[in-house]
Formats: sequence, C-alpha cells, structure tokens
Amino acid sequence: MAQRTLACTACHGKEGRATSDGYYPRIAGKPAGYLYHQLLNFRDGRRHYGLMTQMVDLLSDDYLREIAEHYASIELPYPPPQPAAAPPAVLQRGQQLVQQGDTQRQLPACVQCHGGAMTGVAPNVPGLLGLPRDYLIAQLGAWKNGLRRAHAPDCMAQIANRMRDEDVVAVAGWLAAQAPPVPAKPAAAMPTLTGDAKAISCGSAPETGAAR
Repeated sequence: MAQRTLACTACHGKEGRATSDGYYPRIAGKPAGYLYHQLLNFRDGRRHYGLMTQMVDLLSDDYLREIAEHYASIELPYPPPQPAAAPPAVLQRGQQLVQQGDTQRQLPACVQCHGGAMTGVAPNVPGLLGLPRDYLIAQLGAWKNGLRRAHAPDCMAQIANRMRDEDVVAVAGWLAAQAPPVPAKPAAAMPTLTGDAKAISCGSAPETGAAR
C-alpha cells in the first residue's frame, strides 16, 4: 500500500496530511465511502483535474476502494487552523450559514449533512474542518461552475448555485479558522433535523439517502 500511494504524497502530503500551499485537501481520516466516490468521480469525468484523472484512469473499482479504505483508516492530529483573514462581520455570516443556513434563500445549514461537529458522517459525507480556505472556495466554485459534479440528485451543485460569492467567502473563511475537535472522527449517523430543516436527497451519499 505504501508503494501504491507514493504518488499521492506529492500533493496530499505524507500520510495524506495535506500540504501547506492551500490547494490540496487532507485525505487522512476522511470517510472511506467519500474518498472512494471521489476517486471514481475523477476516473469517470465528474471531477476535473488532469493529474488525478491520469493517475486513476486505468484503475479498477476494487483497487480504488482499497486506497480509499487505507486513507480513511489513518488517524492523525490536525495542525492549528489558519488565522482568520476576514472581517468579523464576514466570519459571523459564515458561522450563521454553517450552523443555521438561510431559509429565505433555501440554503440548508452545513451541519445538517456534514455533522454537528463538521467532521463528516460515515460512510459518504466528508468533514469540512481542517481544510484550507482557498481549497474550500475553489471547490464551492467548481460546484457552481459545473466543474465538479455528482450523481443525481446533485445536492451540492444545487446548494452552491444558491450561494452568492460573498457567501462562499464567508463560509470558507469561517470553516478554515476553526480547530477540529479531538478526536475528529466522522459521526456515525446524520444529525436529527430540527426547526424548519428539510431532508436533502444526495446522489453523492446514496446510503444516507436510502436510509432517510
């Protein structure tokens, strides 16, 4: 496995910790189902990054699943979060969207799917803490622009397209400034819906959707 994943370390860092340039995510400890589906998405054209596609283009489902399970099993501490680079009002807006959403614009709270502690939900929903601000902005932009897609219903594309640019900056800035809890493992089940929150059907998390 160390030989198989050697190429991954150039961008994702040793043991999947991520590098410090802000454009490559940490993959250590992410839910196995999520990692597996992202490898499939790169291979099958739903995500676009040439280097990743070349690396996985000829690999079988079983081969990719083993890589995903390997990185999901790695438990490593997170480094301190990035210093907040946005004004307090922007960070406050980001926190509101993450924790409460915006019902008037049909924006669900991020915690509804990514877990109350924002560490993800096994097996298919990733955590959003411990990711660089620039990476978060880039991914939300990719959802908005159609460069990143998932199986229908593509819930993240729908949500991202309802977000204004300033919402994207606010959410990414607040998330990047938060320290992940210890331990930062994905939750075992989705949070209970509260208030006016409505269940979301996501093709990228089929097992969760089926359970609902």
